Amino acid sequence: MASTRQLKGRIRSVKSTKQITKAMQMVAASKMRRAQDATKATSDYTRTANELLTYLSSQGATKQHPLFEKRVVKGRLLIVIAADKGLAGAYNANILKEYIRALREDDAEGIRNETIAVGRKASQFVTRLKDTELCGTYTDIPDDPEGAEFYAILTTACAMFEEGKIDAADIIYTKFVSSMTQVAVTERILPAGFVKTEVTEFVRDAVYEPSVEVVLEGVVRRLVGSKIFQALLDARASEHSMRMLAMKNATDNASELAEDLTLEMNKARQAAITQELAEISGGAEAMKG
Repeated sequence: MASTRQLKGRIRSVKSTKQITKAMQMVAASKMRRAQDATKATSDYTRTANELLTYLSSQGATKQHPLFEKRVVKGRLLIVIAADKGLAGAYNANILKEYIRALREDDAEGIRNETIAVGRKASQFVTRLKDTELCGTYTDIPDDPEGAEFYAILTTACAMFEEGKIDAADIIYTKFVSSMTQVAVTERILPAGFVKTEVTEFVRDAVYEPSVEVVLEGVVRRLVGSKIFQALLDARASEHSMRMLAMKNATDNASELAEDLTLEMNKARQAAITQELAEISGGAEAMKG
């Protein structure tokens, strides 16, 4: 059994760790609420954008637009979104597992792939692989991702597709369902309108002025960009949610460990007192004799 001094030191260490994890839990909870509000605020726009892409792709005008061109997939771009930091439970592991699944799928079908890594964890992972070419890496993206990094990702993907370097582009991210449920998914963003979505009457009956072709030329990049933007928001909300849960579990475990160590210390102290009393009693008996 450890000495009471050793147990006191371990208890102090555990309580200090508990304070850190509790603070991280509170910070993650605050960020999670803001991230949830952001992803919910744009979800309706993204859904309508997907409907519009589906509707426009069903029209004859899209046949001449390079971003709608459907080709045999010989090269694919994978945009993988992970975190810059750890301590977020299985967040990074889940997304990288989905990424590896996509790579193996390409290898099995003989498809050449390239990768854009978003997040330091994704960048570190991809650089260690030999199966893919890293054509871009972006770290420290803010919670509001509508900045230079976002436009760089969108521009790179569209340019590679239009130039024929790739025949498809997929984005791998963690879809935010609720604060307790997040799912790693792979979604296609190019060619535009590839993923069919149910089109509402609101989009189907809309009047496109001056023509579908002109509207298409002006909005298609923004509509594709909306899917990337939504993925970045979902990923960030999922990261904060999983980090909050991981830190809550760590805080609860620290509390239980501190209680167990305190009980063990009390037992050790009681055993030491009992030993001292036994020694005193033995000494007294010896003196009587």
